[in-house]
Amino acid sequence: MNHRSYLALAIPLIISTITTPLLGVVDMAVVGQLPNPAYIGGVAIGTIIFNTMYWLFGFLRVSTSGFAAQAHGANDERQQVLALIRPLFIAFSVGISFLFLQWPILHLAFAFISPAPDVHKFASDYFSIRIWGAPFTLMNYVVIGWLIGRSHIKLSLSLQLLMNLINIILTVIFVKWFFWGVSGVAAATLISEITALILSLLMIIKALPKSFSFPTIKEIIDPVPFKKMMAMNRDLMIRTICLLIVFNLFTAKGASFGTEILAANAILIQIHYMMAYSFDGFANASSIYVGKAIGSNNESLYKKTLSLSCQWALLSSLFITGVYYLCKGYIIPLFTQTQSVIELINTYEQWIMLYPISASFGLILYGVFTGATEAKPIRNSIIYALAIFLVVLYVSVPSLQNHGLWLAFIIFSLGRSFFLAIYIPKLNRKLFSIKGDRYEDNSRIS
Repeated sequence: MNHRSYLALAIPLIISTITTPLLGVVDMAVVGQLPNPAYIGGVAIGTIIFNTMYWLFGFLRVSTSGFAAQAHGANDERQQVLALIRPLFIAFSVGISFLFLQWPILHLAFAFISPAPDVHKFASDYFSIRIWGAPFTLMNYVVIGWLIGRSHIKLSLSLQLLMNLINIILTVIFVKWFFWGVSGVAAATLISEITALILSLLMIIKALPKSFSFPTIKEIIDPVPFKKMMAMNRDLMIRTICLLIVFNLFTAKGASFGTEILAANAILIQIHYMMAYSFDGFANASSIYVGKAIGSNNESLYKKTLSLSCQWALLSSLFITGVYYLCKGYIIPLFTQTQSVIELINTYEQWIMLYPISASFGLILYGVFTGATEAKPIRNSIIYALAIFLVVLYVSVPSLQNHGLWLAFIIFSLGRSFFLAIYIPKLNRKLFSIKGDRYEDNSRIS
């Protein structure tokens, strides 16, 4: 394994993950051409609701990838199948629960957001259609994670690109030709999610060997691996809740400084998302290699992956910062033409330039821990980072205003990197101490 093989895995994963935020941009651009601005508000609020729901269960992709990579590294076909079926069962159950609870979810969201009457109507239309895709979306998370864990990167990328392409084409057709408005945007997303899941499952079934036999219920609910999977998913959900707290507080505080600062912050956060999704590709690559190393008991591969992860955390952060610095004059006008907002972005942009170096190690080492299926350090590190964020927010915002808000966010990002990095020596000892002890015993005997 070397830089070339690591990048050969990471680059397609970066392309795959970065299509997610781009899809939202297309949806907004299409409805933005409609005469009533309430259409944009309806899609925006509907998207926020689903992003929150699905983000909470994003662990389904991450944990599945880790367990599948380990089973793949051990060349254990049975465990690879179980690594898919167990989380699929959870995803389907949660998706069905969302369908039964759709009205309480919608009413709770509206109670929190309080949209205007016309926006309320369009958001309701969007939600009432797209909610039927909940089981398919969550099961797609599992399938994509499983394919990534088994190093089927091209297939995973093809499926995601196909789903997004279908979504974009249908959105344009339904909105521009059929005049379905917000309902057309939601219907396009629903159809693309269903199509992607059906195609991916058909491909998986076709690839199964003729000797394959479906696992028994006893195998699926085996308490030992099932308990480990649920524990990891619990810790990753806690991580997501902490992230939601940070971003919700950031948005609420930014709104208190006025509409223009809120808009400037929102654009900078969108740029931050593009940066973060880029790091996610490296994290996925690290997760795959670490999972394989553990599955095959290959300490050398693990150490090389850890080394490359740290090197590319530094290199990619410098590259991303450089790209933004050189291209910011072209990037910012894509989001807004309002001069007052652009001036505010120029005032606060130094913070977003600090984001890559402060967050890169935490985001990429996250892949190392998920590949090892060790989520407790991830949970603990983000709780510590959240605590520091709250302290800095309380201390700095009254005097520094929006600069204080960004200071708290950057320190939170730096905290995620620092607190996760200090768990690395413990992870090293845990993963290969048994192997080392065995070698020591053998040397004594000889």
